[in-house]
Amino acid sequence: MRLILPRPLASKIIGGLREDEEVCGFLLGLEGEDFRVLDVVFARNELHSPTSFRINPREVLEIMERAEGRGLQLVGIFHSHLHCPPIPSPDDLRGMELWNVPWLITDGREMRAWILKDGKVVEAELSLE
Repeated sequence: MRLILPRPLASKIIGGLREDEEVCGFLLGLEGEDFRVLDVVFARNELHSPTSFRINPREVLEIMERAEGRGLQLVGIFHSHLHCPPIPSPDDLRGMELWNVPWLITDGREMRAWILKDGKVVEAELSLE
């Protein structure tokens, strides 16, 4: 299983990073044998925190409805880690239990993808194309 992310969309994520709070959002696309990202949608971090994020449920619903209207699926969650490596935190693990799609985490220098498989977090292959 791979998360396929076009380079321009990876650049869009990196370009949207902030120094004062975690940035978060959704990876939209098509799921088949792989998770193919076709769009990146930033969401507002309600916590305005440098160490965690939360997205308002109404905003989640609006983004998912717009995606569905475009024939896209949720294929991943993305967010940034400002002061630690791009590996899942305990909060991320709780989120992964609710959203069982790849989680793309970046620290601005490196991007890594993770998914919950059989109750364990495993690194997913990230393919930048």
